[in-house]
Amino acid sequence: MPQPSKKTSPWQGIQVGITGVRGSLGQALAQRFHEAGAEVTGLTHGQPASCAAGPIKHWLSWSCGQEHLLEPQLRKLDLLVLNHGVNPQGDQSIDALDKALEVNALSVWRLLRICEQLAGDGTGPREVWVNTSEAEIQPAVSPAYEVSKRLIGQLVSIRGAVRSEEERSRLVFRKLVLGPFRSTLNPIGVMNADFVAGQILFQAGLGARLIVVTPNPLTFVLMPLSELARWLYSRVLNRRDR
Repeated sequence: MPQPSKKTSPWQGIQVGITGVRGSLGQALAQRFHEAGAEVTGLTHGQPASCAAGPIKHWLSWSCGQEHLLEPQLRKLDLLVLNHGVNPQGDQSIDALDKALEVNALSVWRLLRICEQLAGDGTGPREVWVNTSEAEIQPAVSPAYEVSKRLIGQLVSIRGAVRSEEERSRLVFRKLVLGPFRSTLNPIGVMNADFVAGQILFQAGLGARLIVVTPNPLTFVLMPLSELARWLYSRVLNRRDR
């Protein structure tokens, strides 16, 4: 009798770029993608590793405000995970607010727009995943973090609502809404980063555009309702199909 064929991973052979790859979730995602057969490129603000060690085959160094310099490398990717971020905790100084907005929101927005422009040329990633956090809709005990995450979350929601069908077919957005997991940003998180990474890939493999991983059951109710309200609001007030 012929043996049943082994199911092929949806990530087999694809080129994946991950920002914030040195963090707990970035490392866990890199490992999961690597195990699923993807080739991983790590984008870091720090010094790139001197060799392709572990799950990360290529390293790229970049800085907020210079996202345009990544365009040649982004053209080679099939999937980009925007996972970088900072958490000033209780610091609400002007410098802390500026940094949180720049790193958590504005740099993510610029990279997202570059990917949309590349998609219009038929190049670049076919999917962009944005880690916005549960702080979009719930307190995170860090006002600067909350404001910046809510900003990028709403920008992604608005842009997702008003894009044309052709634009949606060229570039898929997936939003990652994650509860507290253990990391340098949150050492008391209740979830393990590897578990969160596994759930992200599992839900994405099922086709989910809104990926929620959290121990808080309210988020599973409130987040879809919030997305629906933003979608309706943006669609009703949209004055042109862009």
